[in-house]
Order: sequence, then structure tokens, then C-alpha cells
Amino acid sequence: MWRLKNILLWNLMAAVIVLGQAWPNTKLASQSSSGLKADCLGNLMRLSMDEALAVGNQLVVEAINGTQCVLLTPTLAAQCGYSMESDPWGNTRIYTSLMGCFVDNKDDATFKIGLKLQMYSQRPSDVVTHEVNQTCSYTRWAPKEILCDRNYMEVSNYLMKANPQTKRPAQDQNVDSYLLEDSGASHGIWKMTFFTPEPVVMVPREAEQAGYSAMTTSNRLIMRSPYNTPETFSEDVAGIPMEVFKVSVYNKAESGLGIVNLAAACPTGGVLFTESVISWYIPRRMTPLMDGTFRIVEMHMGINGQRLDRSQMAARGYTLSTTDFHIVAEIPVGSPDGYYKSHAPEYQYYVTYTVEPMLEVLWRADGTQDDIKYKVLFPITTPLMPRPPHVEDYTVPEDGVFSVMLGGFFHDVELKNITFVTGVLTVEESNARGLIVQEHIYTNGTKGFSLQVSFDADVVLKTNPDPLITTYSLPLTVGLIILPDGTSFAHEVTLQASLQDVVLPALTGTCDQKHFYVRVKYGSQDRNFETAVGMRQLTPDLAKAYKLQENRTHLILRVPYNAQDSNFELVSSVSIQARLDIVLWEPNNQWVLGDLSLACSFPLMTTKCYPNGTITAVAVKLESVPSLVPSQLTLKDRSCRPVFSNDRFAHFSFSADSCGTS
Repeated sequence: MWRLKNILLWNLMAAVIVLGQAWPNTKLASQSSSGLKADCLGNLMRLSMDEALAVGNQLVVEAINGTQCVLLTPTLAAQCGYSMESDPWGNTRIYTSLMGCFVDNKDDATFKIGLKLQMYSQRPSDVVTHEVNQTCSYTRWAPKEILCDRNYMEVSNYLMKANPQTKRPAQDQNVDSYLLEDSGASHGIWKMTFFTPEPVVMVPREAEQAGYSAMTTSNRLIMRSPYNTPETFSEDVAGIPMEVFKVSVYNKAESGLGIVNLAAACPTGGVLFTESVISWYIPRRMTPLMDGTFRIVEMHMGINGQRLDRSQMAARGYTLSTTDFHIVAEIPVGSPDGYYKSHAPEYQYYVTYTVEPMLEVLWRADGTQDDIKYKVLFPITTPLMPRPPHVEDYTVPEDGVFSVMLGGFFHDVELKNITFVTGVLTVEESNARGLIVQEHIYTNGTKGFSLQVSFDADVVLKTNPDPLITTYSLPLTVGLIILPDGTSFAHEVTLQASLQDVVLPALTGTCDQKHFYVRVKYGSQDRNFETAVGMRQLTPDLAKAYKLQENRTHLILRVPYNAQDSNFELVSSVSIQARLDIVLWEPNNQWVLGDLSLACSFPLMTTKCYPNGTITAVAVKLESVPSLVPSQLTLKDRSCRPVFSNDRFAHFSFSADSCGTS
């Protein structure tokens, strides 16, 4: 089995649509079938495949040469005039030079091209094959033509015949094989001298082994060289780096030995970038190709090998102009003929934009018809351009829902998951839990992702900057993936919203003849408070003493009027007025959330006379006399002291004829 690394391959990351196995030949300029389209573009044939055609992820291309198929390795493709360009999603273009090795050439006017495409999935047995046969007509050959493709340079010259009346034998009209003529042949290419710029002499077989192609047709001599070979060299032309290929070919003909000097010069740079425009510079005078004075007769711009007219260029915003030293093509970044690709170096979001402009120039020497036709296909990719995702917060706090849009992504970015404070959720899991995640596609080719989360969801954090305001926070990390390569990156977002939505706890109270009854209805934050009864915090022991009852909505305390935590305000012979102070506070910030001062009169006989002549009296320490010590109280007779006292009461018991009673 072929070693796939030596085969012209491209990753095609797409689903498959199985097509017919062959197309009929045609002389039309283009033909198409579902997913495949062939176009004749001057001295090139272009075969386009869209991503829907891919059966797997490997494409093998063979050239049909009569009844044989020749496997196009990258080396052979560059040597024989074939090239391929594919975007990351499998949309592929294969270009064939009409002067290619395996093209059936009829009198340099009609060209039949055959290609066999084999697409492999991960299982070697799953192979889909398509044979493409296309006939192109092209007669507007210039005396000298240069073609610069992405992997080779090609130059062809018209062969001058010493005796135009002499007709060559039919078998010599075309070259039937891609092999170079043997140096011992009586007709054809004898040898060639490459200038690097130092001369290097090779016979055809040596040149073929070095990766070059040299051939003659009925009217033309063709030489082809890959880039970066030992016999090519770099040259700066009007400030533009060019790769140059110069060779003198010694050609044996019936009329004798002729020498044809050939040269090709192809740009390897000359592109300037701004955020919005690509500027491509080509030397106006291509000094490696011409001597003397030449003028530009025609100048055309195209995309993907297809020439554009002025109206098409204007609609796209393209311009083609000249300066004293350069031809300048300008292309807006983001034009529809190219594509954006997402990248994530160091987990940051960047994009590049790729487009493949074409330039065609026809130079003519002054006072002659000695024309040079020049065509260059030049794929351009911008440097990495940072595109930080933009976040649009559409949250309306009164709606109680976070609403956010994360956008600015191109079509190859997909949302993989979202990390909340509670954990990582996929898009499907998020939607299943009521966190609404949606994708939005925009007319400018970008996309965004929206998220809606209720304030009461468990992934939302809640804090209170003051007693009446709640601040809701939604920290999240959006996990994204770039297709088809699977590169991951993330973007962190924190949303906040504040509402004056806190309902504070409410306190009410009543009394009976012996007790205070205090009822606390919880607010919107349930029991988030501590309770102080009088000057003491309500501990579990104190709560038990005060008969605490509670449920999910409220609590009730029953406090005796004479409890330690009440205050006595006023006393009479038959009653006592007592007050109970309750304070609720938030312990973290020491905020007072509510308070209640409940004052009631309770029955109390401060003096009482008994039939046996005994009198009892009660003295009460009031709040207004904090320095009073009940145990130190006496009656009029200072020897009559309390029979019982504590820090709030003094109880006296005495006979009616004692203690100064009158």
C-alpha cells in the first residue's frame, strides 16, 4: 500500500455525499456536479470540491495518462504542474497547468485533463472514487508566458522555426510522456544550463532527477521548477523578494541546434497588512524577465484563479492600481472570497483571514509584439489578529434573571461547556437544569452564545451590601472549542446585579397578666439573624427558659414580666408597668434588622394586710433608679429590713404595731 505521507493529501473534515463515478468529456468552459466543479481559467484548469464531498479525512489524487493513472506525490505535482489548496473544512481546489505533464495537448489549442480522486475514511476499505475529465480550449498564447503557482514556477516560450514551410512528422507534434527527452535523441532538448546565478549544466535526465520538468510541444518549449531548489535563487526586485529561475535550453530541431533563454520570477513576499486592508505589491517592471523598455498592455485581478471584471471588483471593494515601481492590489480583510480561521495561542482568541488573489499582467516591448504574459496565484494569510470576545450584559435586575451575550466568534467556534461555582455543565446539561443556553448566527458571518440564569438558581451567589439590598453574582467560565482541529480556550465572565428586595423580619407583641408574648415573622432571608432579649443574647438555654417556639416562617417567645431581661418603669399599689426590649441583628455586619419595645401593666399588690395583724410590702427597683440596692432598703424603723431581696425586689413582712407603723 502507498505510503500516505508521500501522497498529495489534505484533511477533509466533513460528512460524505457519494457522487457518480465519472463525468462525460466536455468542451465547455466549466462543468459541475454535486460537490464538484471544473473550470477552464486561461492556461489553468481548476477543479473545486466542497466539504460535503469528503468521505473521510484523506484525499489521494492521481493524474490520468491515457489508460494509466499516475500517483501525484507532492514532488511530482510540483514537477508536473499540479497544485492543491484546501481550507480547514475540506473545501478544496486542484489546479492543473494546461502545459502539465499528463495533459493531452492537441496543437497547443485543445487540452484534455483527467484526474482520479480517491477519498479514504479511517477504514481502508471505505474508498469513494471519482474520475474527472475536462476539455479546455486556449489559443491566446503569448510569445512568453510565466505561471507562478503555490508550489512551482513555469515558463513557456514560442519555438521559432527556421523554415515555416517544413512540417514536422505527426508523431512529433506532441509530447506523449512527462519524461524529459533523453540527451541522446536526434530531436528535442539536448541539454540545459541553469544560472544560480553561476552556470550549472544538466542533461534532461539529470534535470528530471533534480525535480525539474522540460518538454516541447508542437509550438512551445516549457520549463518548470519547484521553489527552493539548488538552481533557483532569491532576488530583490523593486523591494519585493522574488524567487528566480533562469535557464538556457539547447534544443535540437530539424533546422539545427537552437538556444532558448527562459526565465521565471515569482513573488515570495510583498504583502502589507492593516486591520482592514491587505495590500499586495508586485514589481511594475520585472527586471529578471525583460531587457529594454516594456509597457503594461493589460492588467487583471482575480480570485482563486478566476479573473474579475471591474464591476465584480467594485462590488467587493477590490482595487488594482500602479505606482512608479509597483502594481498594487488591495483587498478588504473579510471579503467574501476568503475565509476566517480561529486560533487560540496561549488560550486567547485570535483569528486569521486567508484569501487567494490572482494577478495577470501583459507586458509588451516598445515597438514590437514581443509580449510577456504573467500570471501569479498568491495565497495570503494575515498575521494573528487578537479578537477578545465581547460581553453584552442585558440583565434587568427587576426581572430577576441574568441575561448575557458572549459574541464576536467565527463559525468554527463551538460552545463546549460552562463552569459555574457548583461545577462544570455541558450545554445540554445546562438547558436541562433551566439555564437557557442558545447559539445565535449573524449576517456578518460571526456568532454568539446567550445565557439566561434566574437569580434564585443555585449557581448564583448572593451577598448584602446593606440590610435592604441584595447583590447577585454569577461568575462563570465559558469553555469553547475550535473546529476542526479541536483547540480549546476559555473566557471568564462575572455578572452582577443589585436589587432592593430584602424584606426584614417583623416583630409584634402582646401581654397577659404574667407574660410578654413576642412574635417574629421571618423576612425574605429566613432566620439570618441573632436575637437579643433585653441585654442578653438568646442562647439555647435562654430560649428554653423563655419557651421558644419556631417553624419555617416565625418564632414566638413567652417571657415572664419579672424576668431578668425586662425593665420596670412604674409601680403603683395595684400594678407594675414593665417593658421588654427585643433586638434582631445580622451577625456578620452587625446590622440591626428590627427591634421591639413592649411595655405592659401587670397586676401587683405592693402592700397587703392579713387578719392576724401582719403586713407585707414589696419594694421594686425601677429603671429610673439604677443605683438602688434592694437588699439595703429599710422601713421607717431602720431595724426593719427585707425578709427577702434580690437585685430587683425587696420583700418586707412586719406586724401592724412595729417598724414605725402608725
